[in-house]
Amino acid sequence: MAEPLKNSFGPDIPAIVAGMVLAVYPSFDKEPFVSLALDGYDQLELTPRARQISDALAETLPADRREALEIVTRSVGPEIGEPGLTGMEGFRYLPFVFFVADHGTDHFEEAMAAQYELTKRFTAEFSIRAYLERYPDETLGRLRVWAHDDSVHVRRLVSEGTRPRLPWAPQLKGFREDPTPVLELLELLKDDEEEYVRRSVANNLNDIAKDHPEVVVRTAELWWNEDDNRRRLVRHGLRTLIKQGDPGALAVLGYGADSPTRVESVFVEPGEVDIGDSVRVTVDLVNPSAEPSNALVDIVVHFVKANGSTSPKVFKGGERSLSPHGTATVSKLISVAQLSTRTHYPGTHRVEIQINGRLEPGGSFEIG
Repeated sequence: MAEPLKNSFGPDIPAIVAGMVLAVYPSFDKEPFVSLALDGYDQLELTPRARQISDALAETLPADRREALEIVTRSVGPEIGEPGLTGMEGFRYLPFVFFVADHGTDHFEEAMAAQYELTKRFTAEFSIRAYLERYPDETLGRLRVWAHDDSVHVRRLVSEGTRPRLPWAPQLKGFREDPTPVLELLELLKDDEEEYVRRSVANNLNDIAKDHPEVVVRTAELWWNEDDNRRRLVRHGLRTLIKQGDPGALAVLGYGADSPTRVESVFVEPGEVDIGDSVRVTVDLVNPSAEPSNALVDIVVHFVKANGSTSPKVFKGGERSLSPHGTATVSKLISVAQLSTRTHYPGTHRVEIQINGRLEPGGSFEIG
């Protein structure tokens, strides 16, 4: 089993943070800071540990938050990619990020300067949200400028920080209701030279799709072209809608509901398995028409839950181009081992085949 992430953010971190602050602010009182930061530290998970260090900074840095923000900004080390900063080392900046979010919002310019530097060492995607809430127009204006910044990490912050449903962060309810300001920023970044940024744009699109699928489909239609980078972005941004069989999203990728391709046969082997085994689902496709056709195939397994009911999970199958009167095969190996994200139970597990958003029967298998 993987070691808990918090173990990489151990009790040495407050002393490291103190050293960073002392390097630029020699009068910093290290001992009370470390004592506050380590109070009950062992019982806390990673994020609460970082927030407790942030609160300790708030108690021991100057009460003038403008001065405190300037100290935080000056205390940062080398940018990402420079020697000496690898792996979990970037997480040492998480307390600074929380400090900016929780204690810096009265001083917009100083806080934005701090986030500009922090995101080049770690990320400011968690703190920027507090400023989008309190200063929406000013922050969006700054992000429009940052979308053209020389730093890839600053440009990525423009997209990642505005995700309406960013994991591990408060949701941006205003952008969930109206994503227009976010889409205007994504328009500036959709052809960024770095995949790192474009991937964030796609993740933001995917967030928006959960609340406004029709808006994202329209955006995808406008963005879809012959460029490989653009196509990868759009595909990744549509991934939730594709799994749901959304007709509009499928049509953007060329998998219209009117495709003549159909499922000819499905084999689920073996028919009986034990927990820990695997099941292979093989789908034979046929195109009975005289024209070429495309097919996007996903496998839907209705897993049995503890109470005997079932819950569907969609597995990516494959994409196939079929010639006139042609055939093709899609095969998927599905594990029924116990996972931290999915617990398996005995019973009959129904299988369906989703082809271009259309569901067709696919048989079943039994877990003993």
